[in-house]
Amino acid sequence: MIISIVLLIFENPSILVTEMTESAMNVISLCIELIAVYTIWLGILEIVDKTGLSEKLAKLLSPLIKFLFKTNDKEIIKMIAMNMSSNILGVGNAATPCGIKAMKLMDDKSGKATPSMIMLLIVNATSIQLLPTTTIGLRTAAGSVSPTDIMIPTFIATFLTACFGVGLTLIIQKLFNRRKKLYQIT
Repeated sequence: MIISIVLLIFENPSILVTEMTESAMNVISLCIELIAVYTIWLGILEIVDKTGLSEKLAKLLSPLIKFLFKTNDKEIIKMIAMNMSSNILGVGNAATPCGIKAMKLMDDKSGKATPSMIMLLIVNATSIQLLPTTTIGLRTAAGSVSPTDIMIPTFIATFLTACFGVGLTLIIQKLFNRRKKLYQIT
């Protein structure tokens, strides 16, 4: 980028200024469009929380959450359920506050990541997306003719990565626990 800018300064400085101005305007326009998308979804998530639907969602997801995160704490389960649902709806930024709160609740103050914290990181990073709203919003803003064409491939890709990530994490945790027990015995 620096080399391009330097070359344009010597070659044709007016193009540099024009392109930088256009890029800045495009960024501002994109931000405004994304703010609209996020406002809608954050509002929906707030309504979900206020109506008690988040507790019902937590109840629905609790068997999976209890299995993956080895917890019975209702607040942790609720935060993880909200995090997972935000990710499923493709609103990763809306998932972040719930994920951070869940991480804080799972912290054992040892200064090390617990297995539950590691699992949340993996689940959050590889989240299954049924409705990739952010990507659809970006494609719409970019003028895509059919911005929703990515829904099925996105679901397949995120489902596979989530299964692989969670499976690998469970295997590593099992190996780590086995190794830990071995060292305690000897």
